[in-house]
Amino acid sequence: MMDWIDSTFGLGQQWLFETFVSPTMFSLGLGNLLEDGFAATGWLLVGLLQLVVIVGVIGPLQRWRPAEPVADRAAIRTDIVYTLIHRLGLFRVGLFFLVQPLFDALFGALSVAGIGTFHLDQAWPGVTDIAWVSLLMYLVIFDFADYWIHRGQHGLHAWWQLHALHHSQRQMTMWSDNRNHLLDDLIRDSLLVLLALAIGVAPSQFVAIVAITQLSESLQHANLRLSFGRIGSRLWVSPRFHRLHHSIGIGHETAGAGTLGGHNFGVLLPWWDMLFGTANFEDRYDPTGIRDQVEQGRNYGRGFWEQQWLGLKRLAGKA
Repeated sequence: MMDWIDSTFGLGQQWLFETFVSPTMFSLGLGNLLEDGFAATGWLLVGLLQLVVIVGVIGPLQRWRPAEPVADRAAIRTDIVYTLIHRLGLFRVGLFFLVQPLFDALFGALSVAGIGTFHLDQAWPGVTDIAWVSLLMYLVIFDFADYWIHRGQHGLHAWWQLHALHHSQRQMTMWSDNRNHLLDDLIRDSLLVLLALAIGVAPSQFVAIVAITQLSESLQHANLRLSFGRIGSRLWVSPRFHRLHHSIGIGHETAGAGTLGGHNFGVLLPWWDMLFGTANFEDRYDPTGIRDQVEQGRNYGRGFWEQQWLGLKRLAGKA
C-alpha cells in the first residue's frame, strides 16, 4: 500500500514538474535549480491535495455542525492567505533560501568531524525498515517534539509574543491553522528540520509527516462541534480538544493565575498532555481568543501585514 501511494505521488509530482514547474523555472532563468524545483513540486502537490480535502471534506463538516455562527468573514479571508502561503510551498521556498544553507553547512562540518546522523529507522532491522512502521515511529517522535515546542511557544514570554497571533483569531475555522507569525513558523520549522536531519528521516517520509500533521490540524481548527468520543479523543486530537486550547482563559493561561500556561498542547496525539498533566477533556465549546482582547481591547491586527508588524512590536515590547 505504501509503495503504491509513493509511486502514484511520484507520477503526479513528475507530471506537475514537467508540465508547469520546469518550464516556468527555465523562463525565469532558474534552470540551475531544477533539482530543488522538483523537490518543491512535491510540496506544491501535497498542498494542492490538502486544499482539495479542506474544501471538499472539512468545509461541509463545518456547515453541518458549526461550533458557532460565522460572524467575521474578513478575518477568515486573512487566514486563507496564510493557508495558501504555507500549503502551496511559498513559505518553504523562503525557508530553503534563508536557512537550508546554514543547515547544510552545519551537518557538513559535523560529517567532516566524523560525526554522522543517526538513522533511527535502522535501529531494529527487519522491523523499523518496514516503510509504514518507520513512518509511524517518526510520526510519534515528531509529535513528542512538537508538544514541547508548543509548550515553549506558550511558556516563554518572548516566544508567546509571536505565537499570540495564532490565538488571537476569535472566529476559528479550518483555515486558522497557518495563521502564525512568520518568525514563529521559522523557529518551529527550523527545529523540526534539524530533528529530521539528526535522526535521518528520508525526505519522502518528512513530507508525509508534515502532510498528515497539517491536514489533521486543519480539522482540529475547524468551526466544528465534534469530539471523537471518550476513547477516540484520547487517541487523536479532536476539534473539541483543540478548541479548548484556543478558549479564552483556558488554553493559554494557568488556571486562576492569569499567567502563561494552559492545556491541550498536543498536535496530533493527546498522549503527551495526559502524561504531563496538561490535558482537558471537558465537553464544552467556549469562545476563542486571548483575554486581553476582550478585557483590554488589545489589537492583534486585521490584515496579514499589520498582524506581522504588531507581532514584531510585541516582541520588542512596543505594542
